[in-house]
Amino acid sequence: MNYIDIFLEALSAEKGRSQKTLEAYSSDLIAVQNTIGNLLQASNKDIQNYLSNLHEKPSSVARKASALRTFYKFLMLEKIISTNPTSNLELPKQGRALPKLLSKQEIELLISSAGDTKNSVRLHCMIELLYASGLRVSELCELPLTANLGDKLLIHGKGAKERLVPMHQDAQNALYTWLQYRGNNESKYIFPSNSKTGHITRDGFFKILKKCAILAGIEPERVSPHVLRHSFASHLLTGGANLRIIQTMLGHEDISTTQIYTHVLPEHLRDTVESAHPLAHNKIKEI
Repeated sequence: MNYIDIFLEALSAEKGRSQKTLEAYSSDLIAVQNTIGNLLQASNKDIQNYLSNLHEKPSSVARKASALRTFYKFLMLEKIISTNPTSNLELPKQGRALPKLLSKQEIELLISSAGDTKNSVRLHCMIELLYASGLRVSELCELPLTANLGDKLLIHGKGAKERLVPMHQDAQNALYTWLQYRGNNESKYIFPSNSKTGHITRDGFFKILKKCAILAGIEPERVSPHVLRHSFASHLLTGGANLRIIQTMLGHEDISTTQIYTHVLPEHLRDTVESAHPLAHNKIKEI
């Protein structure tokens, strides 16, 4: 019986993991199996030796260890094994890279420069939404019309989890203007296109954003959708926003993922991250 396939089917059905994630798990687990043999008979020492002998970046080793932990946790829950060989694994320590950011002034330049490009109304709207709501680029590009709830967006994020994300008035206005310009397009997406997906692609938006950066006088290598997401979170923290609210808005499952942003704050501001903060001069509405 192929327990890797059973595990992957469970991840897909119960956790809603993406195809890309499933492929990564499959690749990592098959690589371990090809090296040490039957995974159901592997010991803690087998797993530890395998990871210790990988000549890869610490982040890659940590990813493989995560796949193994998740796999063996599943086997334990299903009572397929009685001992978890991934208990007490020792992994190489890794420093976590600080997120790249744009200043508030650079964001304003980027937004204003969107008006100087082709499809400027759409681009202006997309930048406003990214910076106002901290969306992932895939979430932005795949936004359905049903996500628009007026002053907030209903986002279907990773693991098929839903979250409500508020929009400040400028973002609401930009979205309204784009939808008026978009007209009665039959597509279900807010940002339709003639691509196979039916919506603007990540690569397409990425290229347009780079051109916009050049017009704004910002080095294009410093600008990406993810940088705007990082800037959104960091600027909120700098202003004193509650870390839990930012975690919810970003769709992070674990608060530790959100805490990376505290490292970009001046020391005297780190004690203020638990207080409320007005988003773009409008008070954040309860989520």
